[in-house]
Amino acid sequence: MLLPCVASQLARAWLSYVRACHAAGGCVGSADMQRILVLNPKGGSGKTTVATNLASYYAGRGQRPLLSDNDPQGSSTRWLKKRKPEQAFIHGLAAFERNARMTRAWQLRIPADVTHVIVDTPAATLAHDMPEMTKNADAILVPVLPSDIDIHAFSKCIADLLLIAKVRRDENRIGVIANRVRRNTLTYQSLMRFLETLRIPVIATLRDSQNYVRAAEQGIGIHEMKPKEAEQDLKDWQALLAWLEAKEAVQQPSAGISPLPETA
Repeated sequence: MLLPCVASQLARAWLSYVRACHAAGGCVGSADMQRILVLNPKGGSGKTTVATNLASYYAGRGQRPLLSDNDPQGSSTRWLKKRKPEQAFIHGLAAFERNARMTRAWQLRIPADVTHVIVDTPAATLAHDMPEMTKNADAILVPVLPSDIDIHAFSKCIADLLLIAKVRRDENRIGVIANRVRRNTLTYQSLMRFLETLRIPVIATLRDSQNYVRAAEQGIGIHEMKPKEAEQDLKDWQALLAWLEAKEAVQQPSAGISPLPETA
């Protein structure tokens, strides 16, 4: 897990970049691209699993997603490097890396053909950095595991999004993902009872499946596996994808688009 001071430095670097982008009139990218932030300050909640599988899904549909890896652990970047040339193309951005030979704005530029920006954020993101991080996000996905520790950390994350980042419920930008669940357990039932009290949509319930482990090892997503092997997992994703696609259908083009939070 990232130390809080390191996460804060990463977030501040991003905030400076976002402000520079707005001052310069934007950072390339198509005007109607969807910007998806995968966020939960609790480590191990499944942010990389959600981000990489989203990227592979959009790529498999012939779209041009960009996967921005903002976590210094570099898990999304390693996953991208495992992909084979014949697999659907995904733009990769290792936002946690520094390159002294180019400006930060150039390093973080968004190619003009990008249709979706998916940001894999690091653990230990501080609450006071969330307002700028979330400001330009069309969707904020918050995965949570069914354990007491994770539920406690998740409740603080939601409170910070609502009270500090000022993300209003009626904007319908926050979507909760119950991750690695076993439906017939008491911890899962406890998690679902808690989520019902939040008045924030639970847009997906992803089971605890070895398919995600196998997919990660091969640099693919479950939508790139044989349908019979991942049949139940593909069903689990239908509601999440429908929620995102519904938002995309009503999304208005915006000017001055930036790549979303740099936490590196």
